[in-house]
Amino acid sequence: MFGILAYAIAAAAVLAIVFWLGLAYWVNKDARRRIRHPFLVGVATVVGLVPYVGPVVYLLFRPAETRDEVRSREAELAALEAQVAQRRPTCPECSASVDADFLVCPVCTTRLREPCAHCDAPLERLWQICPYCATRVEAELDLDEALAQEVRSLDRVADSPTPQAVEL
Repeated sequence: MFGILAYAIAAAAVLAIVFWLGLAYWVNKDARRRIRHPFLVGVATVVGLVPYVGPVVYLLFRPAETRDEVRSREAELAALEAQVAQRRPTCPECSASVDADFLVCPVCTTRLREPCAHCDAPLERLWQICPYCATRVEAELDLDEALAQEVRSLDRVADSPTPQAVEL
């Protein structure tokens, strides 16, 4: 009876030591994936060697993201920033690239904006007053139609395919 109990205690002790060393190995492996500085990886591994409490302490203080996740997030943000920086206005009819001060699309000759009666600055269709000279804009167009056209152009922009992400 005492022989079986001694074997059970020895087996439990071996299992506890193997589990403890496995946790320390996991802490080291996880720290290498999350921490760039080798000294801090060593500190995390030493903390992970403290039996059973060390891995819990490491879990409380480890970085939330792996280095690969950080690199991926930064690449996505750079790609989005590049896309936003390159986004230019387009013609609502033919989707040709136009400048903000164009009155007419140079490709399909669609009227994009009306000139201000006072300063000839290009005005958006829905503006009630010229922001450049503060002259009231006489509404010659149907506001419902202008709003519908604006919604259609926004839908076209939303449905257009986005450029591929930039690889770093």
